[in-house]
Amino acid sequence: MTHSTEMNSANFNYELYFDLSPDLLCIAGYDGYFRKINPAVSKLLGYSMEELYARPINDFVYCADKRATDKAREELTRAKPLLHFENRYKTKSGEIVWLSWTSYPIESEKLIFAIAKNITHKKRLEADRSALLSQLSSSNNDLKQLTYTTSHDLRAPVNNVLAVLDMLDISKFTDEEAIELVKILKLSGEYLKESLDNYVDALSEKHQAHSRLEEVNLSETLNKVRKSIQSIVETSGTFIHADFSALNTIRFNRAYMESVFLNLMTNSIKYARSDRHPIIQVRSEKADGRALLIFSDNGLGFDMERVKDKIFGLRQKFHDHKESKGIGLYLVHNHITSLGGKIEVESEPNRGTTFTMSFKA
Repeated sequence: MTHSTEMNSANFNYELYFDLSPDLLCIAGYDGYFRKINPAVSKLLGYSMEELYARPINDFVYCADKRATDKAREELTRAKPLLHFENRYKTKSGEIVWLSWTSYPIESEKLIFAIAKNITHKKRLEADRSALLSQLSSSNNDLKQLTYTTSHDLRAPVNNVLAVLDMLDISKFTDEEAIELVKILKLSGEYLKESLDNYVDALSEKHQAHSRLEEVNLSETLNKVRKSIQSIVETSGTFIHADFSALNTIRFNRAYMESVFLNLMTNSIKYARSDRHPIIQVRSEKADGRALLIFSDNGLGFDMERVKDKIFGLRQKFHDHKESKGIGLYLVHNHITSLGGKIEVESEPNRGTTFTMSFKA
């Protein structure tokens, strides 16, 4: 093969590569006009080759990006390569496309060799993601505000109920059962007031920083929650067995732990089997440097194959119960995971459920 034949072959391969490349290839002059472009440029922008050669390149650039593109071109004419420069072009049909350019100037010939990739799909994904994050942030703020308002506004009627109960002189009561009921009402009302105060405080703290971590006494927390729902426990015939001998304190948030116990216990009672009394077992363990809290019951359970990842979703319901709101397990999951913990579930229909919660030791 002669030298001339080799040169012709090389030119043919160059032209073939230039024409078949899916990326946008172009050679531009320092004067701001295309000197050579491949078909991919015409195909993407929708203009003919003649139209693209006849007008300055900046005519095709989206108006909001013209100034930035001019500055980038000035840098190129000063012999500075341009890497991953992104700008928008407007197609003949009016569509906006995003391009990412890598350009190298040839000072001696006053030419710029450039290659561009179409990143429109990537930019749309980023925009969709940003919009979703913005929507989630807005929804989260709305939920926080609703929770704060609800907790705050409920304190007034609770205080009113407690005031009425305090006015009752139980020393004049002769019915022992009535006396006991008034005591239970007062205890439940005081617990509700304290819980509402804690929720408002926790929301206020979380607005400024993360929820406060502290040493939470499991026995005291469980007993406090149990007393607050004493009448429910007694009327349902629920048996509660607790064993915190392995670990009686966990570094967590006290208000969150009370909410965890409250929601899991009331769920166990609410979704108990009709043919047996509810049995709740709570114990603590240490494993692999983490603190474990294991909560189990003998209730209706779940079909894990059916519910899968929905079990901790907001407003997810798996049993027909008139008082079911689908919020309890959502709150439990959020409380645990928001402070670095994990929660796992094991369950079978009519054989109960076990929640295993792990915390940083």
